[in-house]
Amino acid sequence: MRFMPTLLAIAGVALLAGAPAIAAKGDRAATGEEKLAKALKGRVAGTPVNCIPLNQVTQTTVIDDTAILYRVGSKIYLNRPVNPQSLDDDDVLVTQTTGSQLCNLDVVRMVDRTMGFQRGFVSLNKFVPYTKAAQN
Repeated sequence: MRFMPTLLAIAGVALLAGAPAIAAKGDRAATGEEKLAKALKGRVAGTPVNCIPLNQVTQTTVIDDTAILYRVGSKIYLNRPVNPQSLDDDDVLVTQTTGSQLCNLDVVRMVDRTMGFQRGFVSLNKFVPYTKAAQN
């Protein structure tokens, strides 16, 4: 029974050690729109497209409750799903497509990273390409 108080004491010390790091982040977390603006800073929006080549996507970034960013080469494609409240950057995106492209009619399931159960889904919209702004 001495083991439990020792374990609780160690857990308490670990929590206190992490407190300065949490406080250093600031009083509030950035909103989804602020994170999105930061990710797209210095880029210009292009004409929305229905599909992107899935086999060329090199990075996917989920912005909580807001959007999904897909990197294809030097372009970043912004997708604002129909129901963005299901987006959580801790989840794994599971997409089932019928071809080699990810399209605006596809559905993406959100799966909890640790427990493996489905947490929700999002219905994709059109993809807006963002390219780096031309330097003058």
